[in-house]
Amino acid sequence: MLTSTRKRLNVAPSVGVVKGISDEGGLFIFENASEFKFDKSLLRLDYIGLAERVLSFVFDDFKIEDIREIINSAYSKENFDEIVGVKSFGKTTFLELWHGPTHAFKDMALTVLGRLMVKAKENIGEKDRTLVLTATSGDTGSATLSGFSGTGIDAIVLYPHGGVSPVQEAQMQYFAKNGSKAISVEDNFDFCQSLVKKVFTDKGIELENAKFSSANSINIGRLVPQIVYYIYTYLELVRNDVISFGDEINFCVPTGNFGNILAGFIAYKMGLPVNKFICASNANDVLTDFFNTGVYDRKREFFKTISPSMDILVSSNLERLLYLASGGDFKLIDKLMNDLAEKGRYEIPESLKKELGKFVAYSLDDVKTEQVIRDEFEKDNYLIDPHTAVALGATIKYQNEVNDGLQCVVVSTASPYKFPEPVCDSLKLERGKDIFETISIIEKATNTVAPQGIKRLEKFKFDRVVWEKDKAEYNLRKLSGDKNV
Repeated sequence: MLTSTRKRLNVAPSVGVVKGISDEGGLFIFENASEFKFDKSLLRLDYIGLAERVLSFVFDDFKIEDIREIINSAYSKENFDEIVGVKSFGKTTFLELWHGPTHAFKDMALTVLGRLMVKAKENIGEKDRTLVLTATSGDTGSATLSGFSGTGIDAIVLYPHGGVSPVQEAQMQYFAKNGSKAISVEDNFDFCQSLVKKVFTDKGIELENAKFSSANSINIGRLVPQIVYYIYTYLELVRNDVISFGDEINFCVPTGNFGNILAGFIAYKMGLPVNKFICASNANDVLTDFFNTGVYDRKREFFKTISPSMDILVSSNLERLLYLASGGDFKLIDKLMNDLAEKGRYEIPESLKKELGKFVAYSLDDVKTEQVIRDEFEKDNYLIDPHTAVALGATIKYQNEVNDGLQCVVVSTASPYKFPEPVCDSLKLERGKDIFETISIIEKATNTVAPQGIKRLEKFKFDRVVWEKDKAEYNLRKLSGDKNV
């Protein structure tokens, strides 16, 4: 069963998946992670088998055969050329999570979520149409539109105008078919996210035989599939004799909305031996400051960077971490979130700071990020995207500072070809006349091949819809079918 971060509840997992967010604005979370059986028997499982084990543990109101069908369909050969890649260079391992339909880690969960939501609606007898509202800083949008395609559930995706890469935007528009839409909004991701949350919880909005849900990582159905790859990576390192079962390792995660790294922390709560989670940020270093001071302050300058999926100042899933670290003190979490909404900042008590000792945090600016991309290619002949580079740079800082000798897994969240221009600049190559010529230049220079899912966008043309900030709420309500506008 699920509860909320802001109110004591007892909610069936199917209800949590369909609703997306709790009525009072809290996020659904489960509290029995320690009951998961983490032992050597897991070594016998492939990725599909492990995913089935983890999802059936959390979504215990689903039939096991339904979970099995969802997992097999989501992680089919049609969707993934390989489910994950685990590549080690000495004490550093790269966890490649970008082999799915949109070539970013969001595919790992969003190919599952659409199918999970359809079955969850059946479980609770929900007959109304479901409309998914999602804000994206880049990759969630295309992965949502791709993952929900063919499910009968439409999605509206909001993304910041000029705040995503050209490939990310083209992918969103490519997958926005039938009743699904991708809309550019003249503001940043945080505004898009706050708008989605506001519409979700607005009691004055009345849809015609339809209800809202979310595909952002605020949805528990998005979060849980991400737990799987943390455990799987550990098992792979054991199977490949990189570590022994029971050894602790570190994970470094490029972090924006905090969902990805939170999934790792929950895996730790389920028994995964982790020494530290390294939270890596770009110039938007609100999380770095938070873990170093205990103060979360969104009132700061916002930067557009070459790692746009991390250009975020309000990290929604941090709320779940604080809930878990506080032992389920929903009253404290409600107060902290109200402080953030009303004052733009909050400070956690000293007792809670001690509970966050599993985390360390570092940030990198664009110049350093480009250097890391270049250095890694020269060192290991391995090409990485800017988000992965931020994580690798943070890992190097940690290893130089702490030198604990442990294997560190760098979570690689996107194909380098989703961000061809900064990758090209990092390698000191001359850009082409457009992003696709630039992609060809990188391919030739690095002897790598861009995914076909990106190359096919070259001939794809689209008309961009841009909403002005002050009209965005009205437009979203109207597009959603609110009878009161």
